[in-house]
Amino acid sequence: MRPGMSDQTASELSNLRSTAIFSTPLFTHRWKEEPHDLEFLRERILAHKDSAGGVAKSNRGGWHSEIGELEFCGEMGRLLVRRMRALADEATRQMLAADNQPQQQFRWSVTAWANVNQRGDFNAVHAHPGSTWSGTYYVDAGDAGEGEAGASLQLFDPCSGRSVSYPTLAPTCVYIRPNPGLMILFPSYVPHMVFPHEGSGTRISIAFNLSGEAARLAG
Repeated sequence: MRPGMSDQTASELSNLRSTAIFSTPLFTHRWKEEPHDLEFLRERILAHKDSAGGVAKSNRGGWHSEIGELEFCGEMGRLLVRRMRALADEATRQMLAADNQPQQQFRWSVTAWANVNQRGDFNAVHAHPGSTWSGTYYVDAGDAGEGEAGASLQLFDPCSGRSVSYPTLAPTCVYIRPNPGLMILFPSYVPHMVFPHEGSGTRISIAFNLSGEAARLAG
């Protein structure tokens, strides 16, 4: 029994119910990629980097491709876009089921882009407003080494007040280490950043957004 708690109080609280409210989901899935598929993606992205100009977004010192549907990645790009939609479908289905909400089907608009970071490159804290889901797919970890930092993606608690009110009860950030073939998905309002790359290789990832238009299932 905890100090200061009577037997009667402890008994009364034995059936205390806990409900998670306003929780933030994070979905992860590692696709079973063949090594030659990852190498194909790597070569296509690096070739496009050398032949096309990049854009400046959250990247600091890295390369950020134009935004589209990974047309420069050929069939592998089309496959990844299909997987992004499939992951969003399943994540949304699970979220609706957990909240006892009617199932819906969604038509997902996808935008995606490649990121290439060399040693010292990073991505500043940002979010992706105007979308439903955001995610990342890892092509090459770039020999990131060990530790939470290095080339990890850091996701921040979107509720800033939580870290002030409950600094010891709830985590304020989560680290995701890059792993080739890993695809992650999270709500687009979640702030995130990428630590400066400390590896000797080239870190390559594909980021994406999905915006959903819902239609109630018939029957």
